[in-house]
Amino acid sequence: MHDREQLRERALKAVNKPAALGADIDLGQFNTSPVERRPMDKEELLSLPAMEKQRLLMAGFDVTESERSGTYIQMDTSVVRCGAKQEGIEVLPIREALEKYDWIWDYYWKLVPVDADKYTAAVELNLHDGYVIRALPGAKSIYPVQACLYLDKQNLQQNVHNIIIAEEDSELHIITGCSTSPHMTRGAHLGISEFFVKKNAKLSFTMIHNWAEDMAVRPRSVARVEEGGLFLNNYVCMKPVRSLQMYPTTHLVGDNSIARFYSIIVGSPGSEYDVGGRVYLKKPGTRAEIVARTISNGGKIIARGHLIGEVPDIKAHLECKGLILNGGIIHAIPELEGHVDGVEMSHEAAVGKIAAEEIAYLMSRGLTEDEATATIVRGFLSVDIPGLPPQLKAEIDRAVEQSDKDVM
Repeated sequence: MHDREQLRERALKAVNKPAALGADIDLGQFNTSPVERRPMDKEELLSLPAMEKQRLLMAGFDVTESERSGTYIQMDTSVVRCGAKQEGIEVLPIREALEKYDWIWDYYWKLVPVDADKYTAAVELNLHDGYVIRALPGAKSIYPVQACLYLDKQNLQQNVHNIIIAEEDSELHIITGCSTSPHMTRGAHLGISEFFVKKNAKLSFTMIHNWAEDMAVRPRSVARVEEGGLFLNNYVCMKPVRSLQMYPTTHLVGDNSIARFYSIIVGSPGSEYDVGGRVYLKKPGTRAEIVARTISNGGKIIARGHLIGEVPDIKAHLECKGLILNGGIIHAIPELEGHVDGVEMSHEAAVGKIAAEEIAYLMSRGLTEDEATATIVRGFLSVDIPGLPPQLKAEIDRAVEQSDKDVM
């Protein structure tokens, strides 16, 4: 028997604890009552209204499941479709896993503290569901696993807890999209994600957010990477959101382990983003890279990055570049922290505007001013992500392409 009560007691003590960073949110204004939805088969997914399928597609979720190793979709508080198509890959709801499997307790709340703040506490005290995705030892996902957390009910607070495990010598690719239905305008999403990358395993995790304009979003995630492991974390958010605060942390605990964070963010008018990444390099030979591209189109963006070198023979680089198009604020906060001799750490940060001579050059080549600006923006947002499978690269390229009009 696992001591869930102890977790709940810790959570109860933190129900009013504000986050260490970011604007505070009054969770009392949202509804957390369960929304019952029945499971959907593939035909029902394919027959969803065109506008809903488009919203899902823009969050990287393909209803045809044609090039996916597995699927998880949660609408409001209910899991409506879940399963894996490839041997060696497991996809299941976390509530089911907690009821059926002892091994899940080796991972549940082991990286993210349940009492970190009131948002982590709320997820434990009123857990709706979430996914467990695991690659068994030596398994290599042919196609990415897709997961979607979808909100349809107005003013709902969705509480989810996800656990992702790449066992020893495995390779796991995941694309996860968070989205709202076309008519839904206001709600909250609280998401806990814990990543375990075992010895010589590779995990790529690409998250695309496609929220409504009046959404409050508070993800909390921590990763642990063992010897020779690689954790690739990509984040894309190019649609309006009222308030987003996330600061994913990775602990490189094994020799020669690697973490890479890449993010693409477009800040719309009235939107506030407090985003970043933090990596602890704890063993010799570890490597870390944080790369951010941000555009303010009238929004407020705080772009954080923190690299902590705790031992010699580590290398880490932080790059944050921002472009202000139509007002707004970009606040870049790069931090390097070396604790011993022999660390090699660097950063570059820049915030500016599109150079007039670049516009003039492209216009001399026959483009209009708007076309020239769009071309420069696309080039600015084009981030070369090493080791990303072609299917995931295509999803990111599509998200950038479809968001051109919104940016302009």
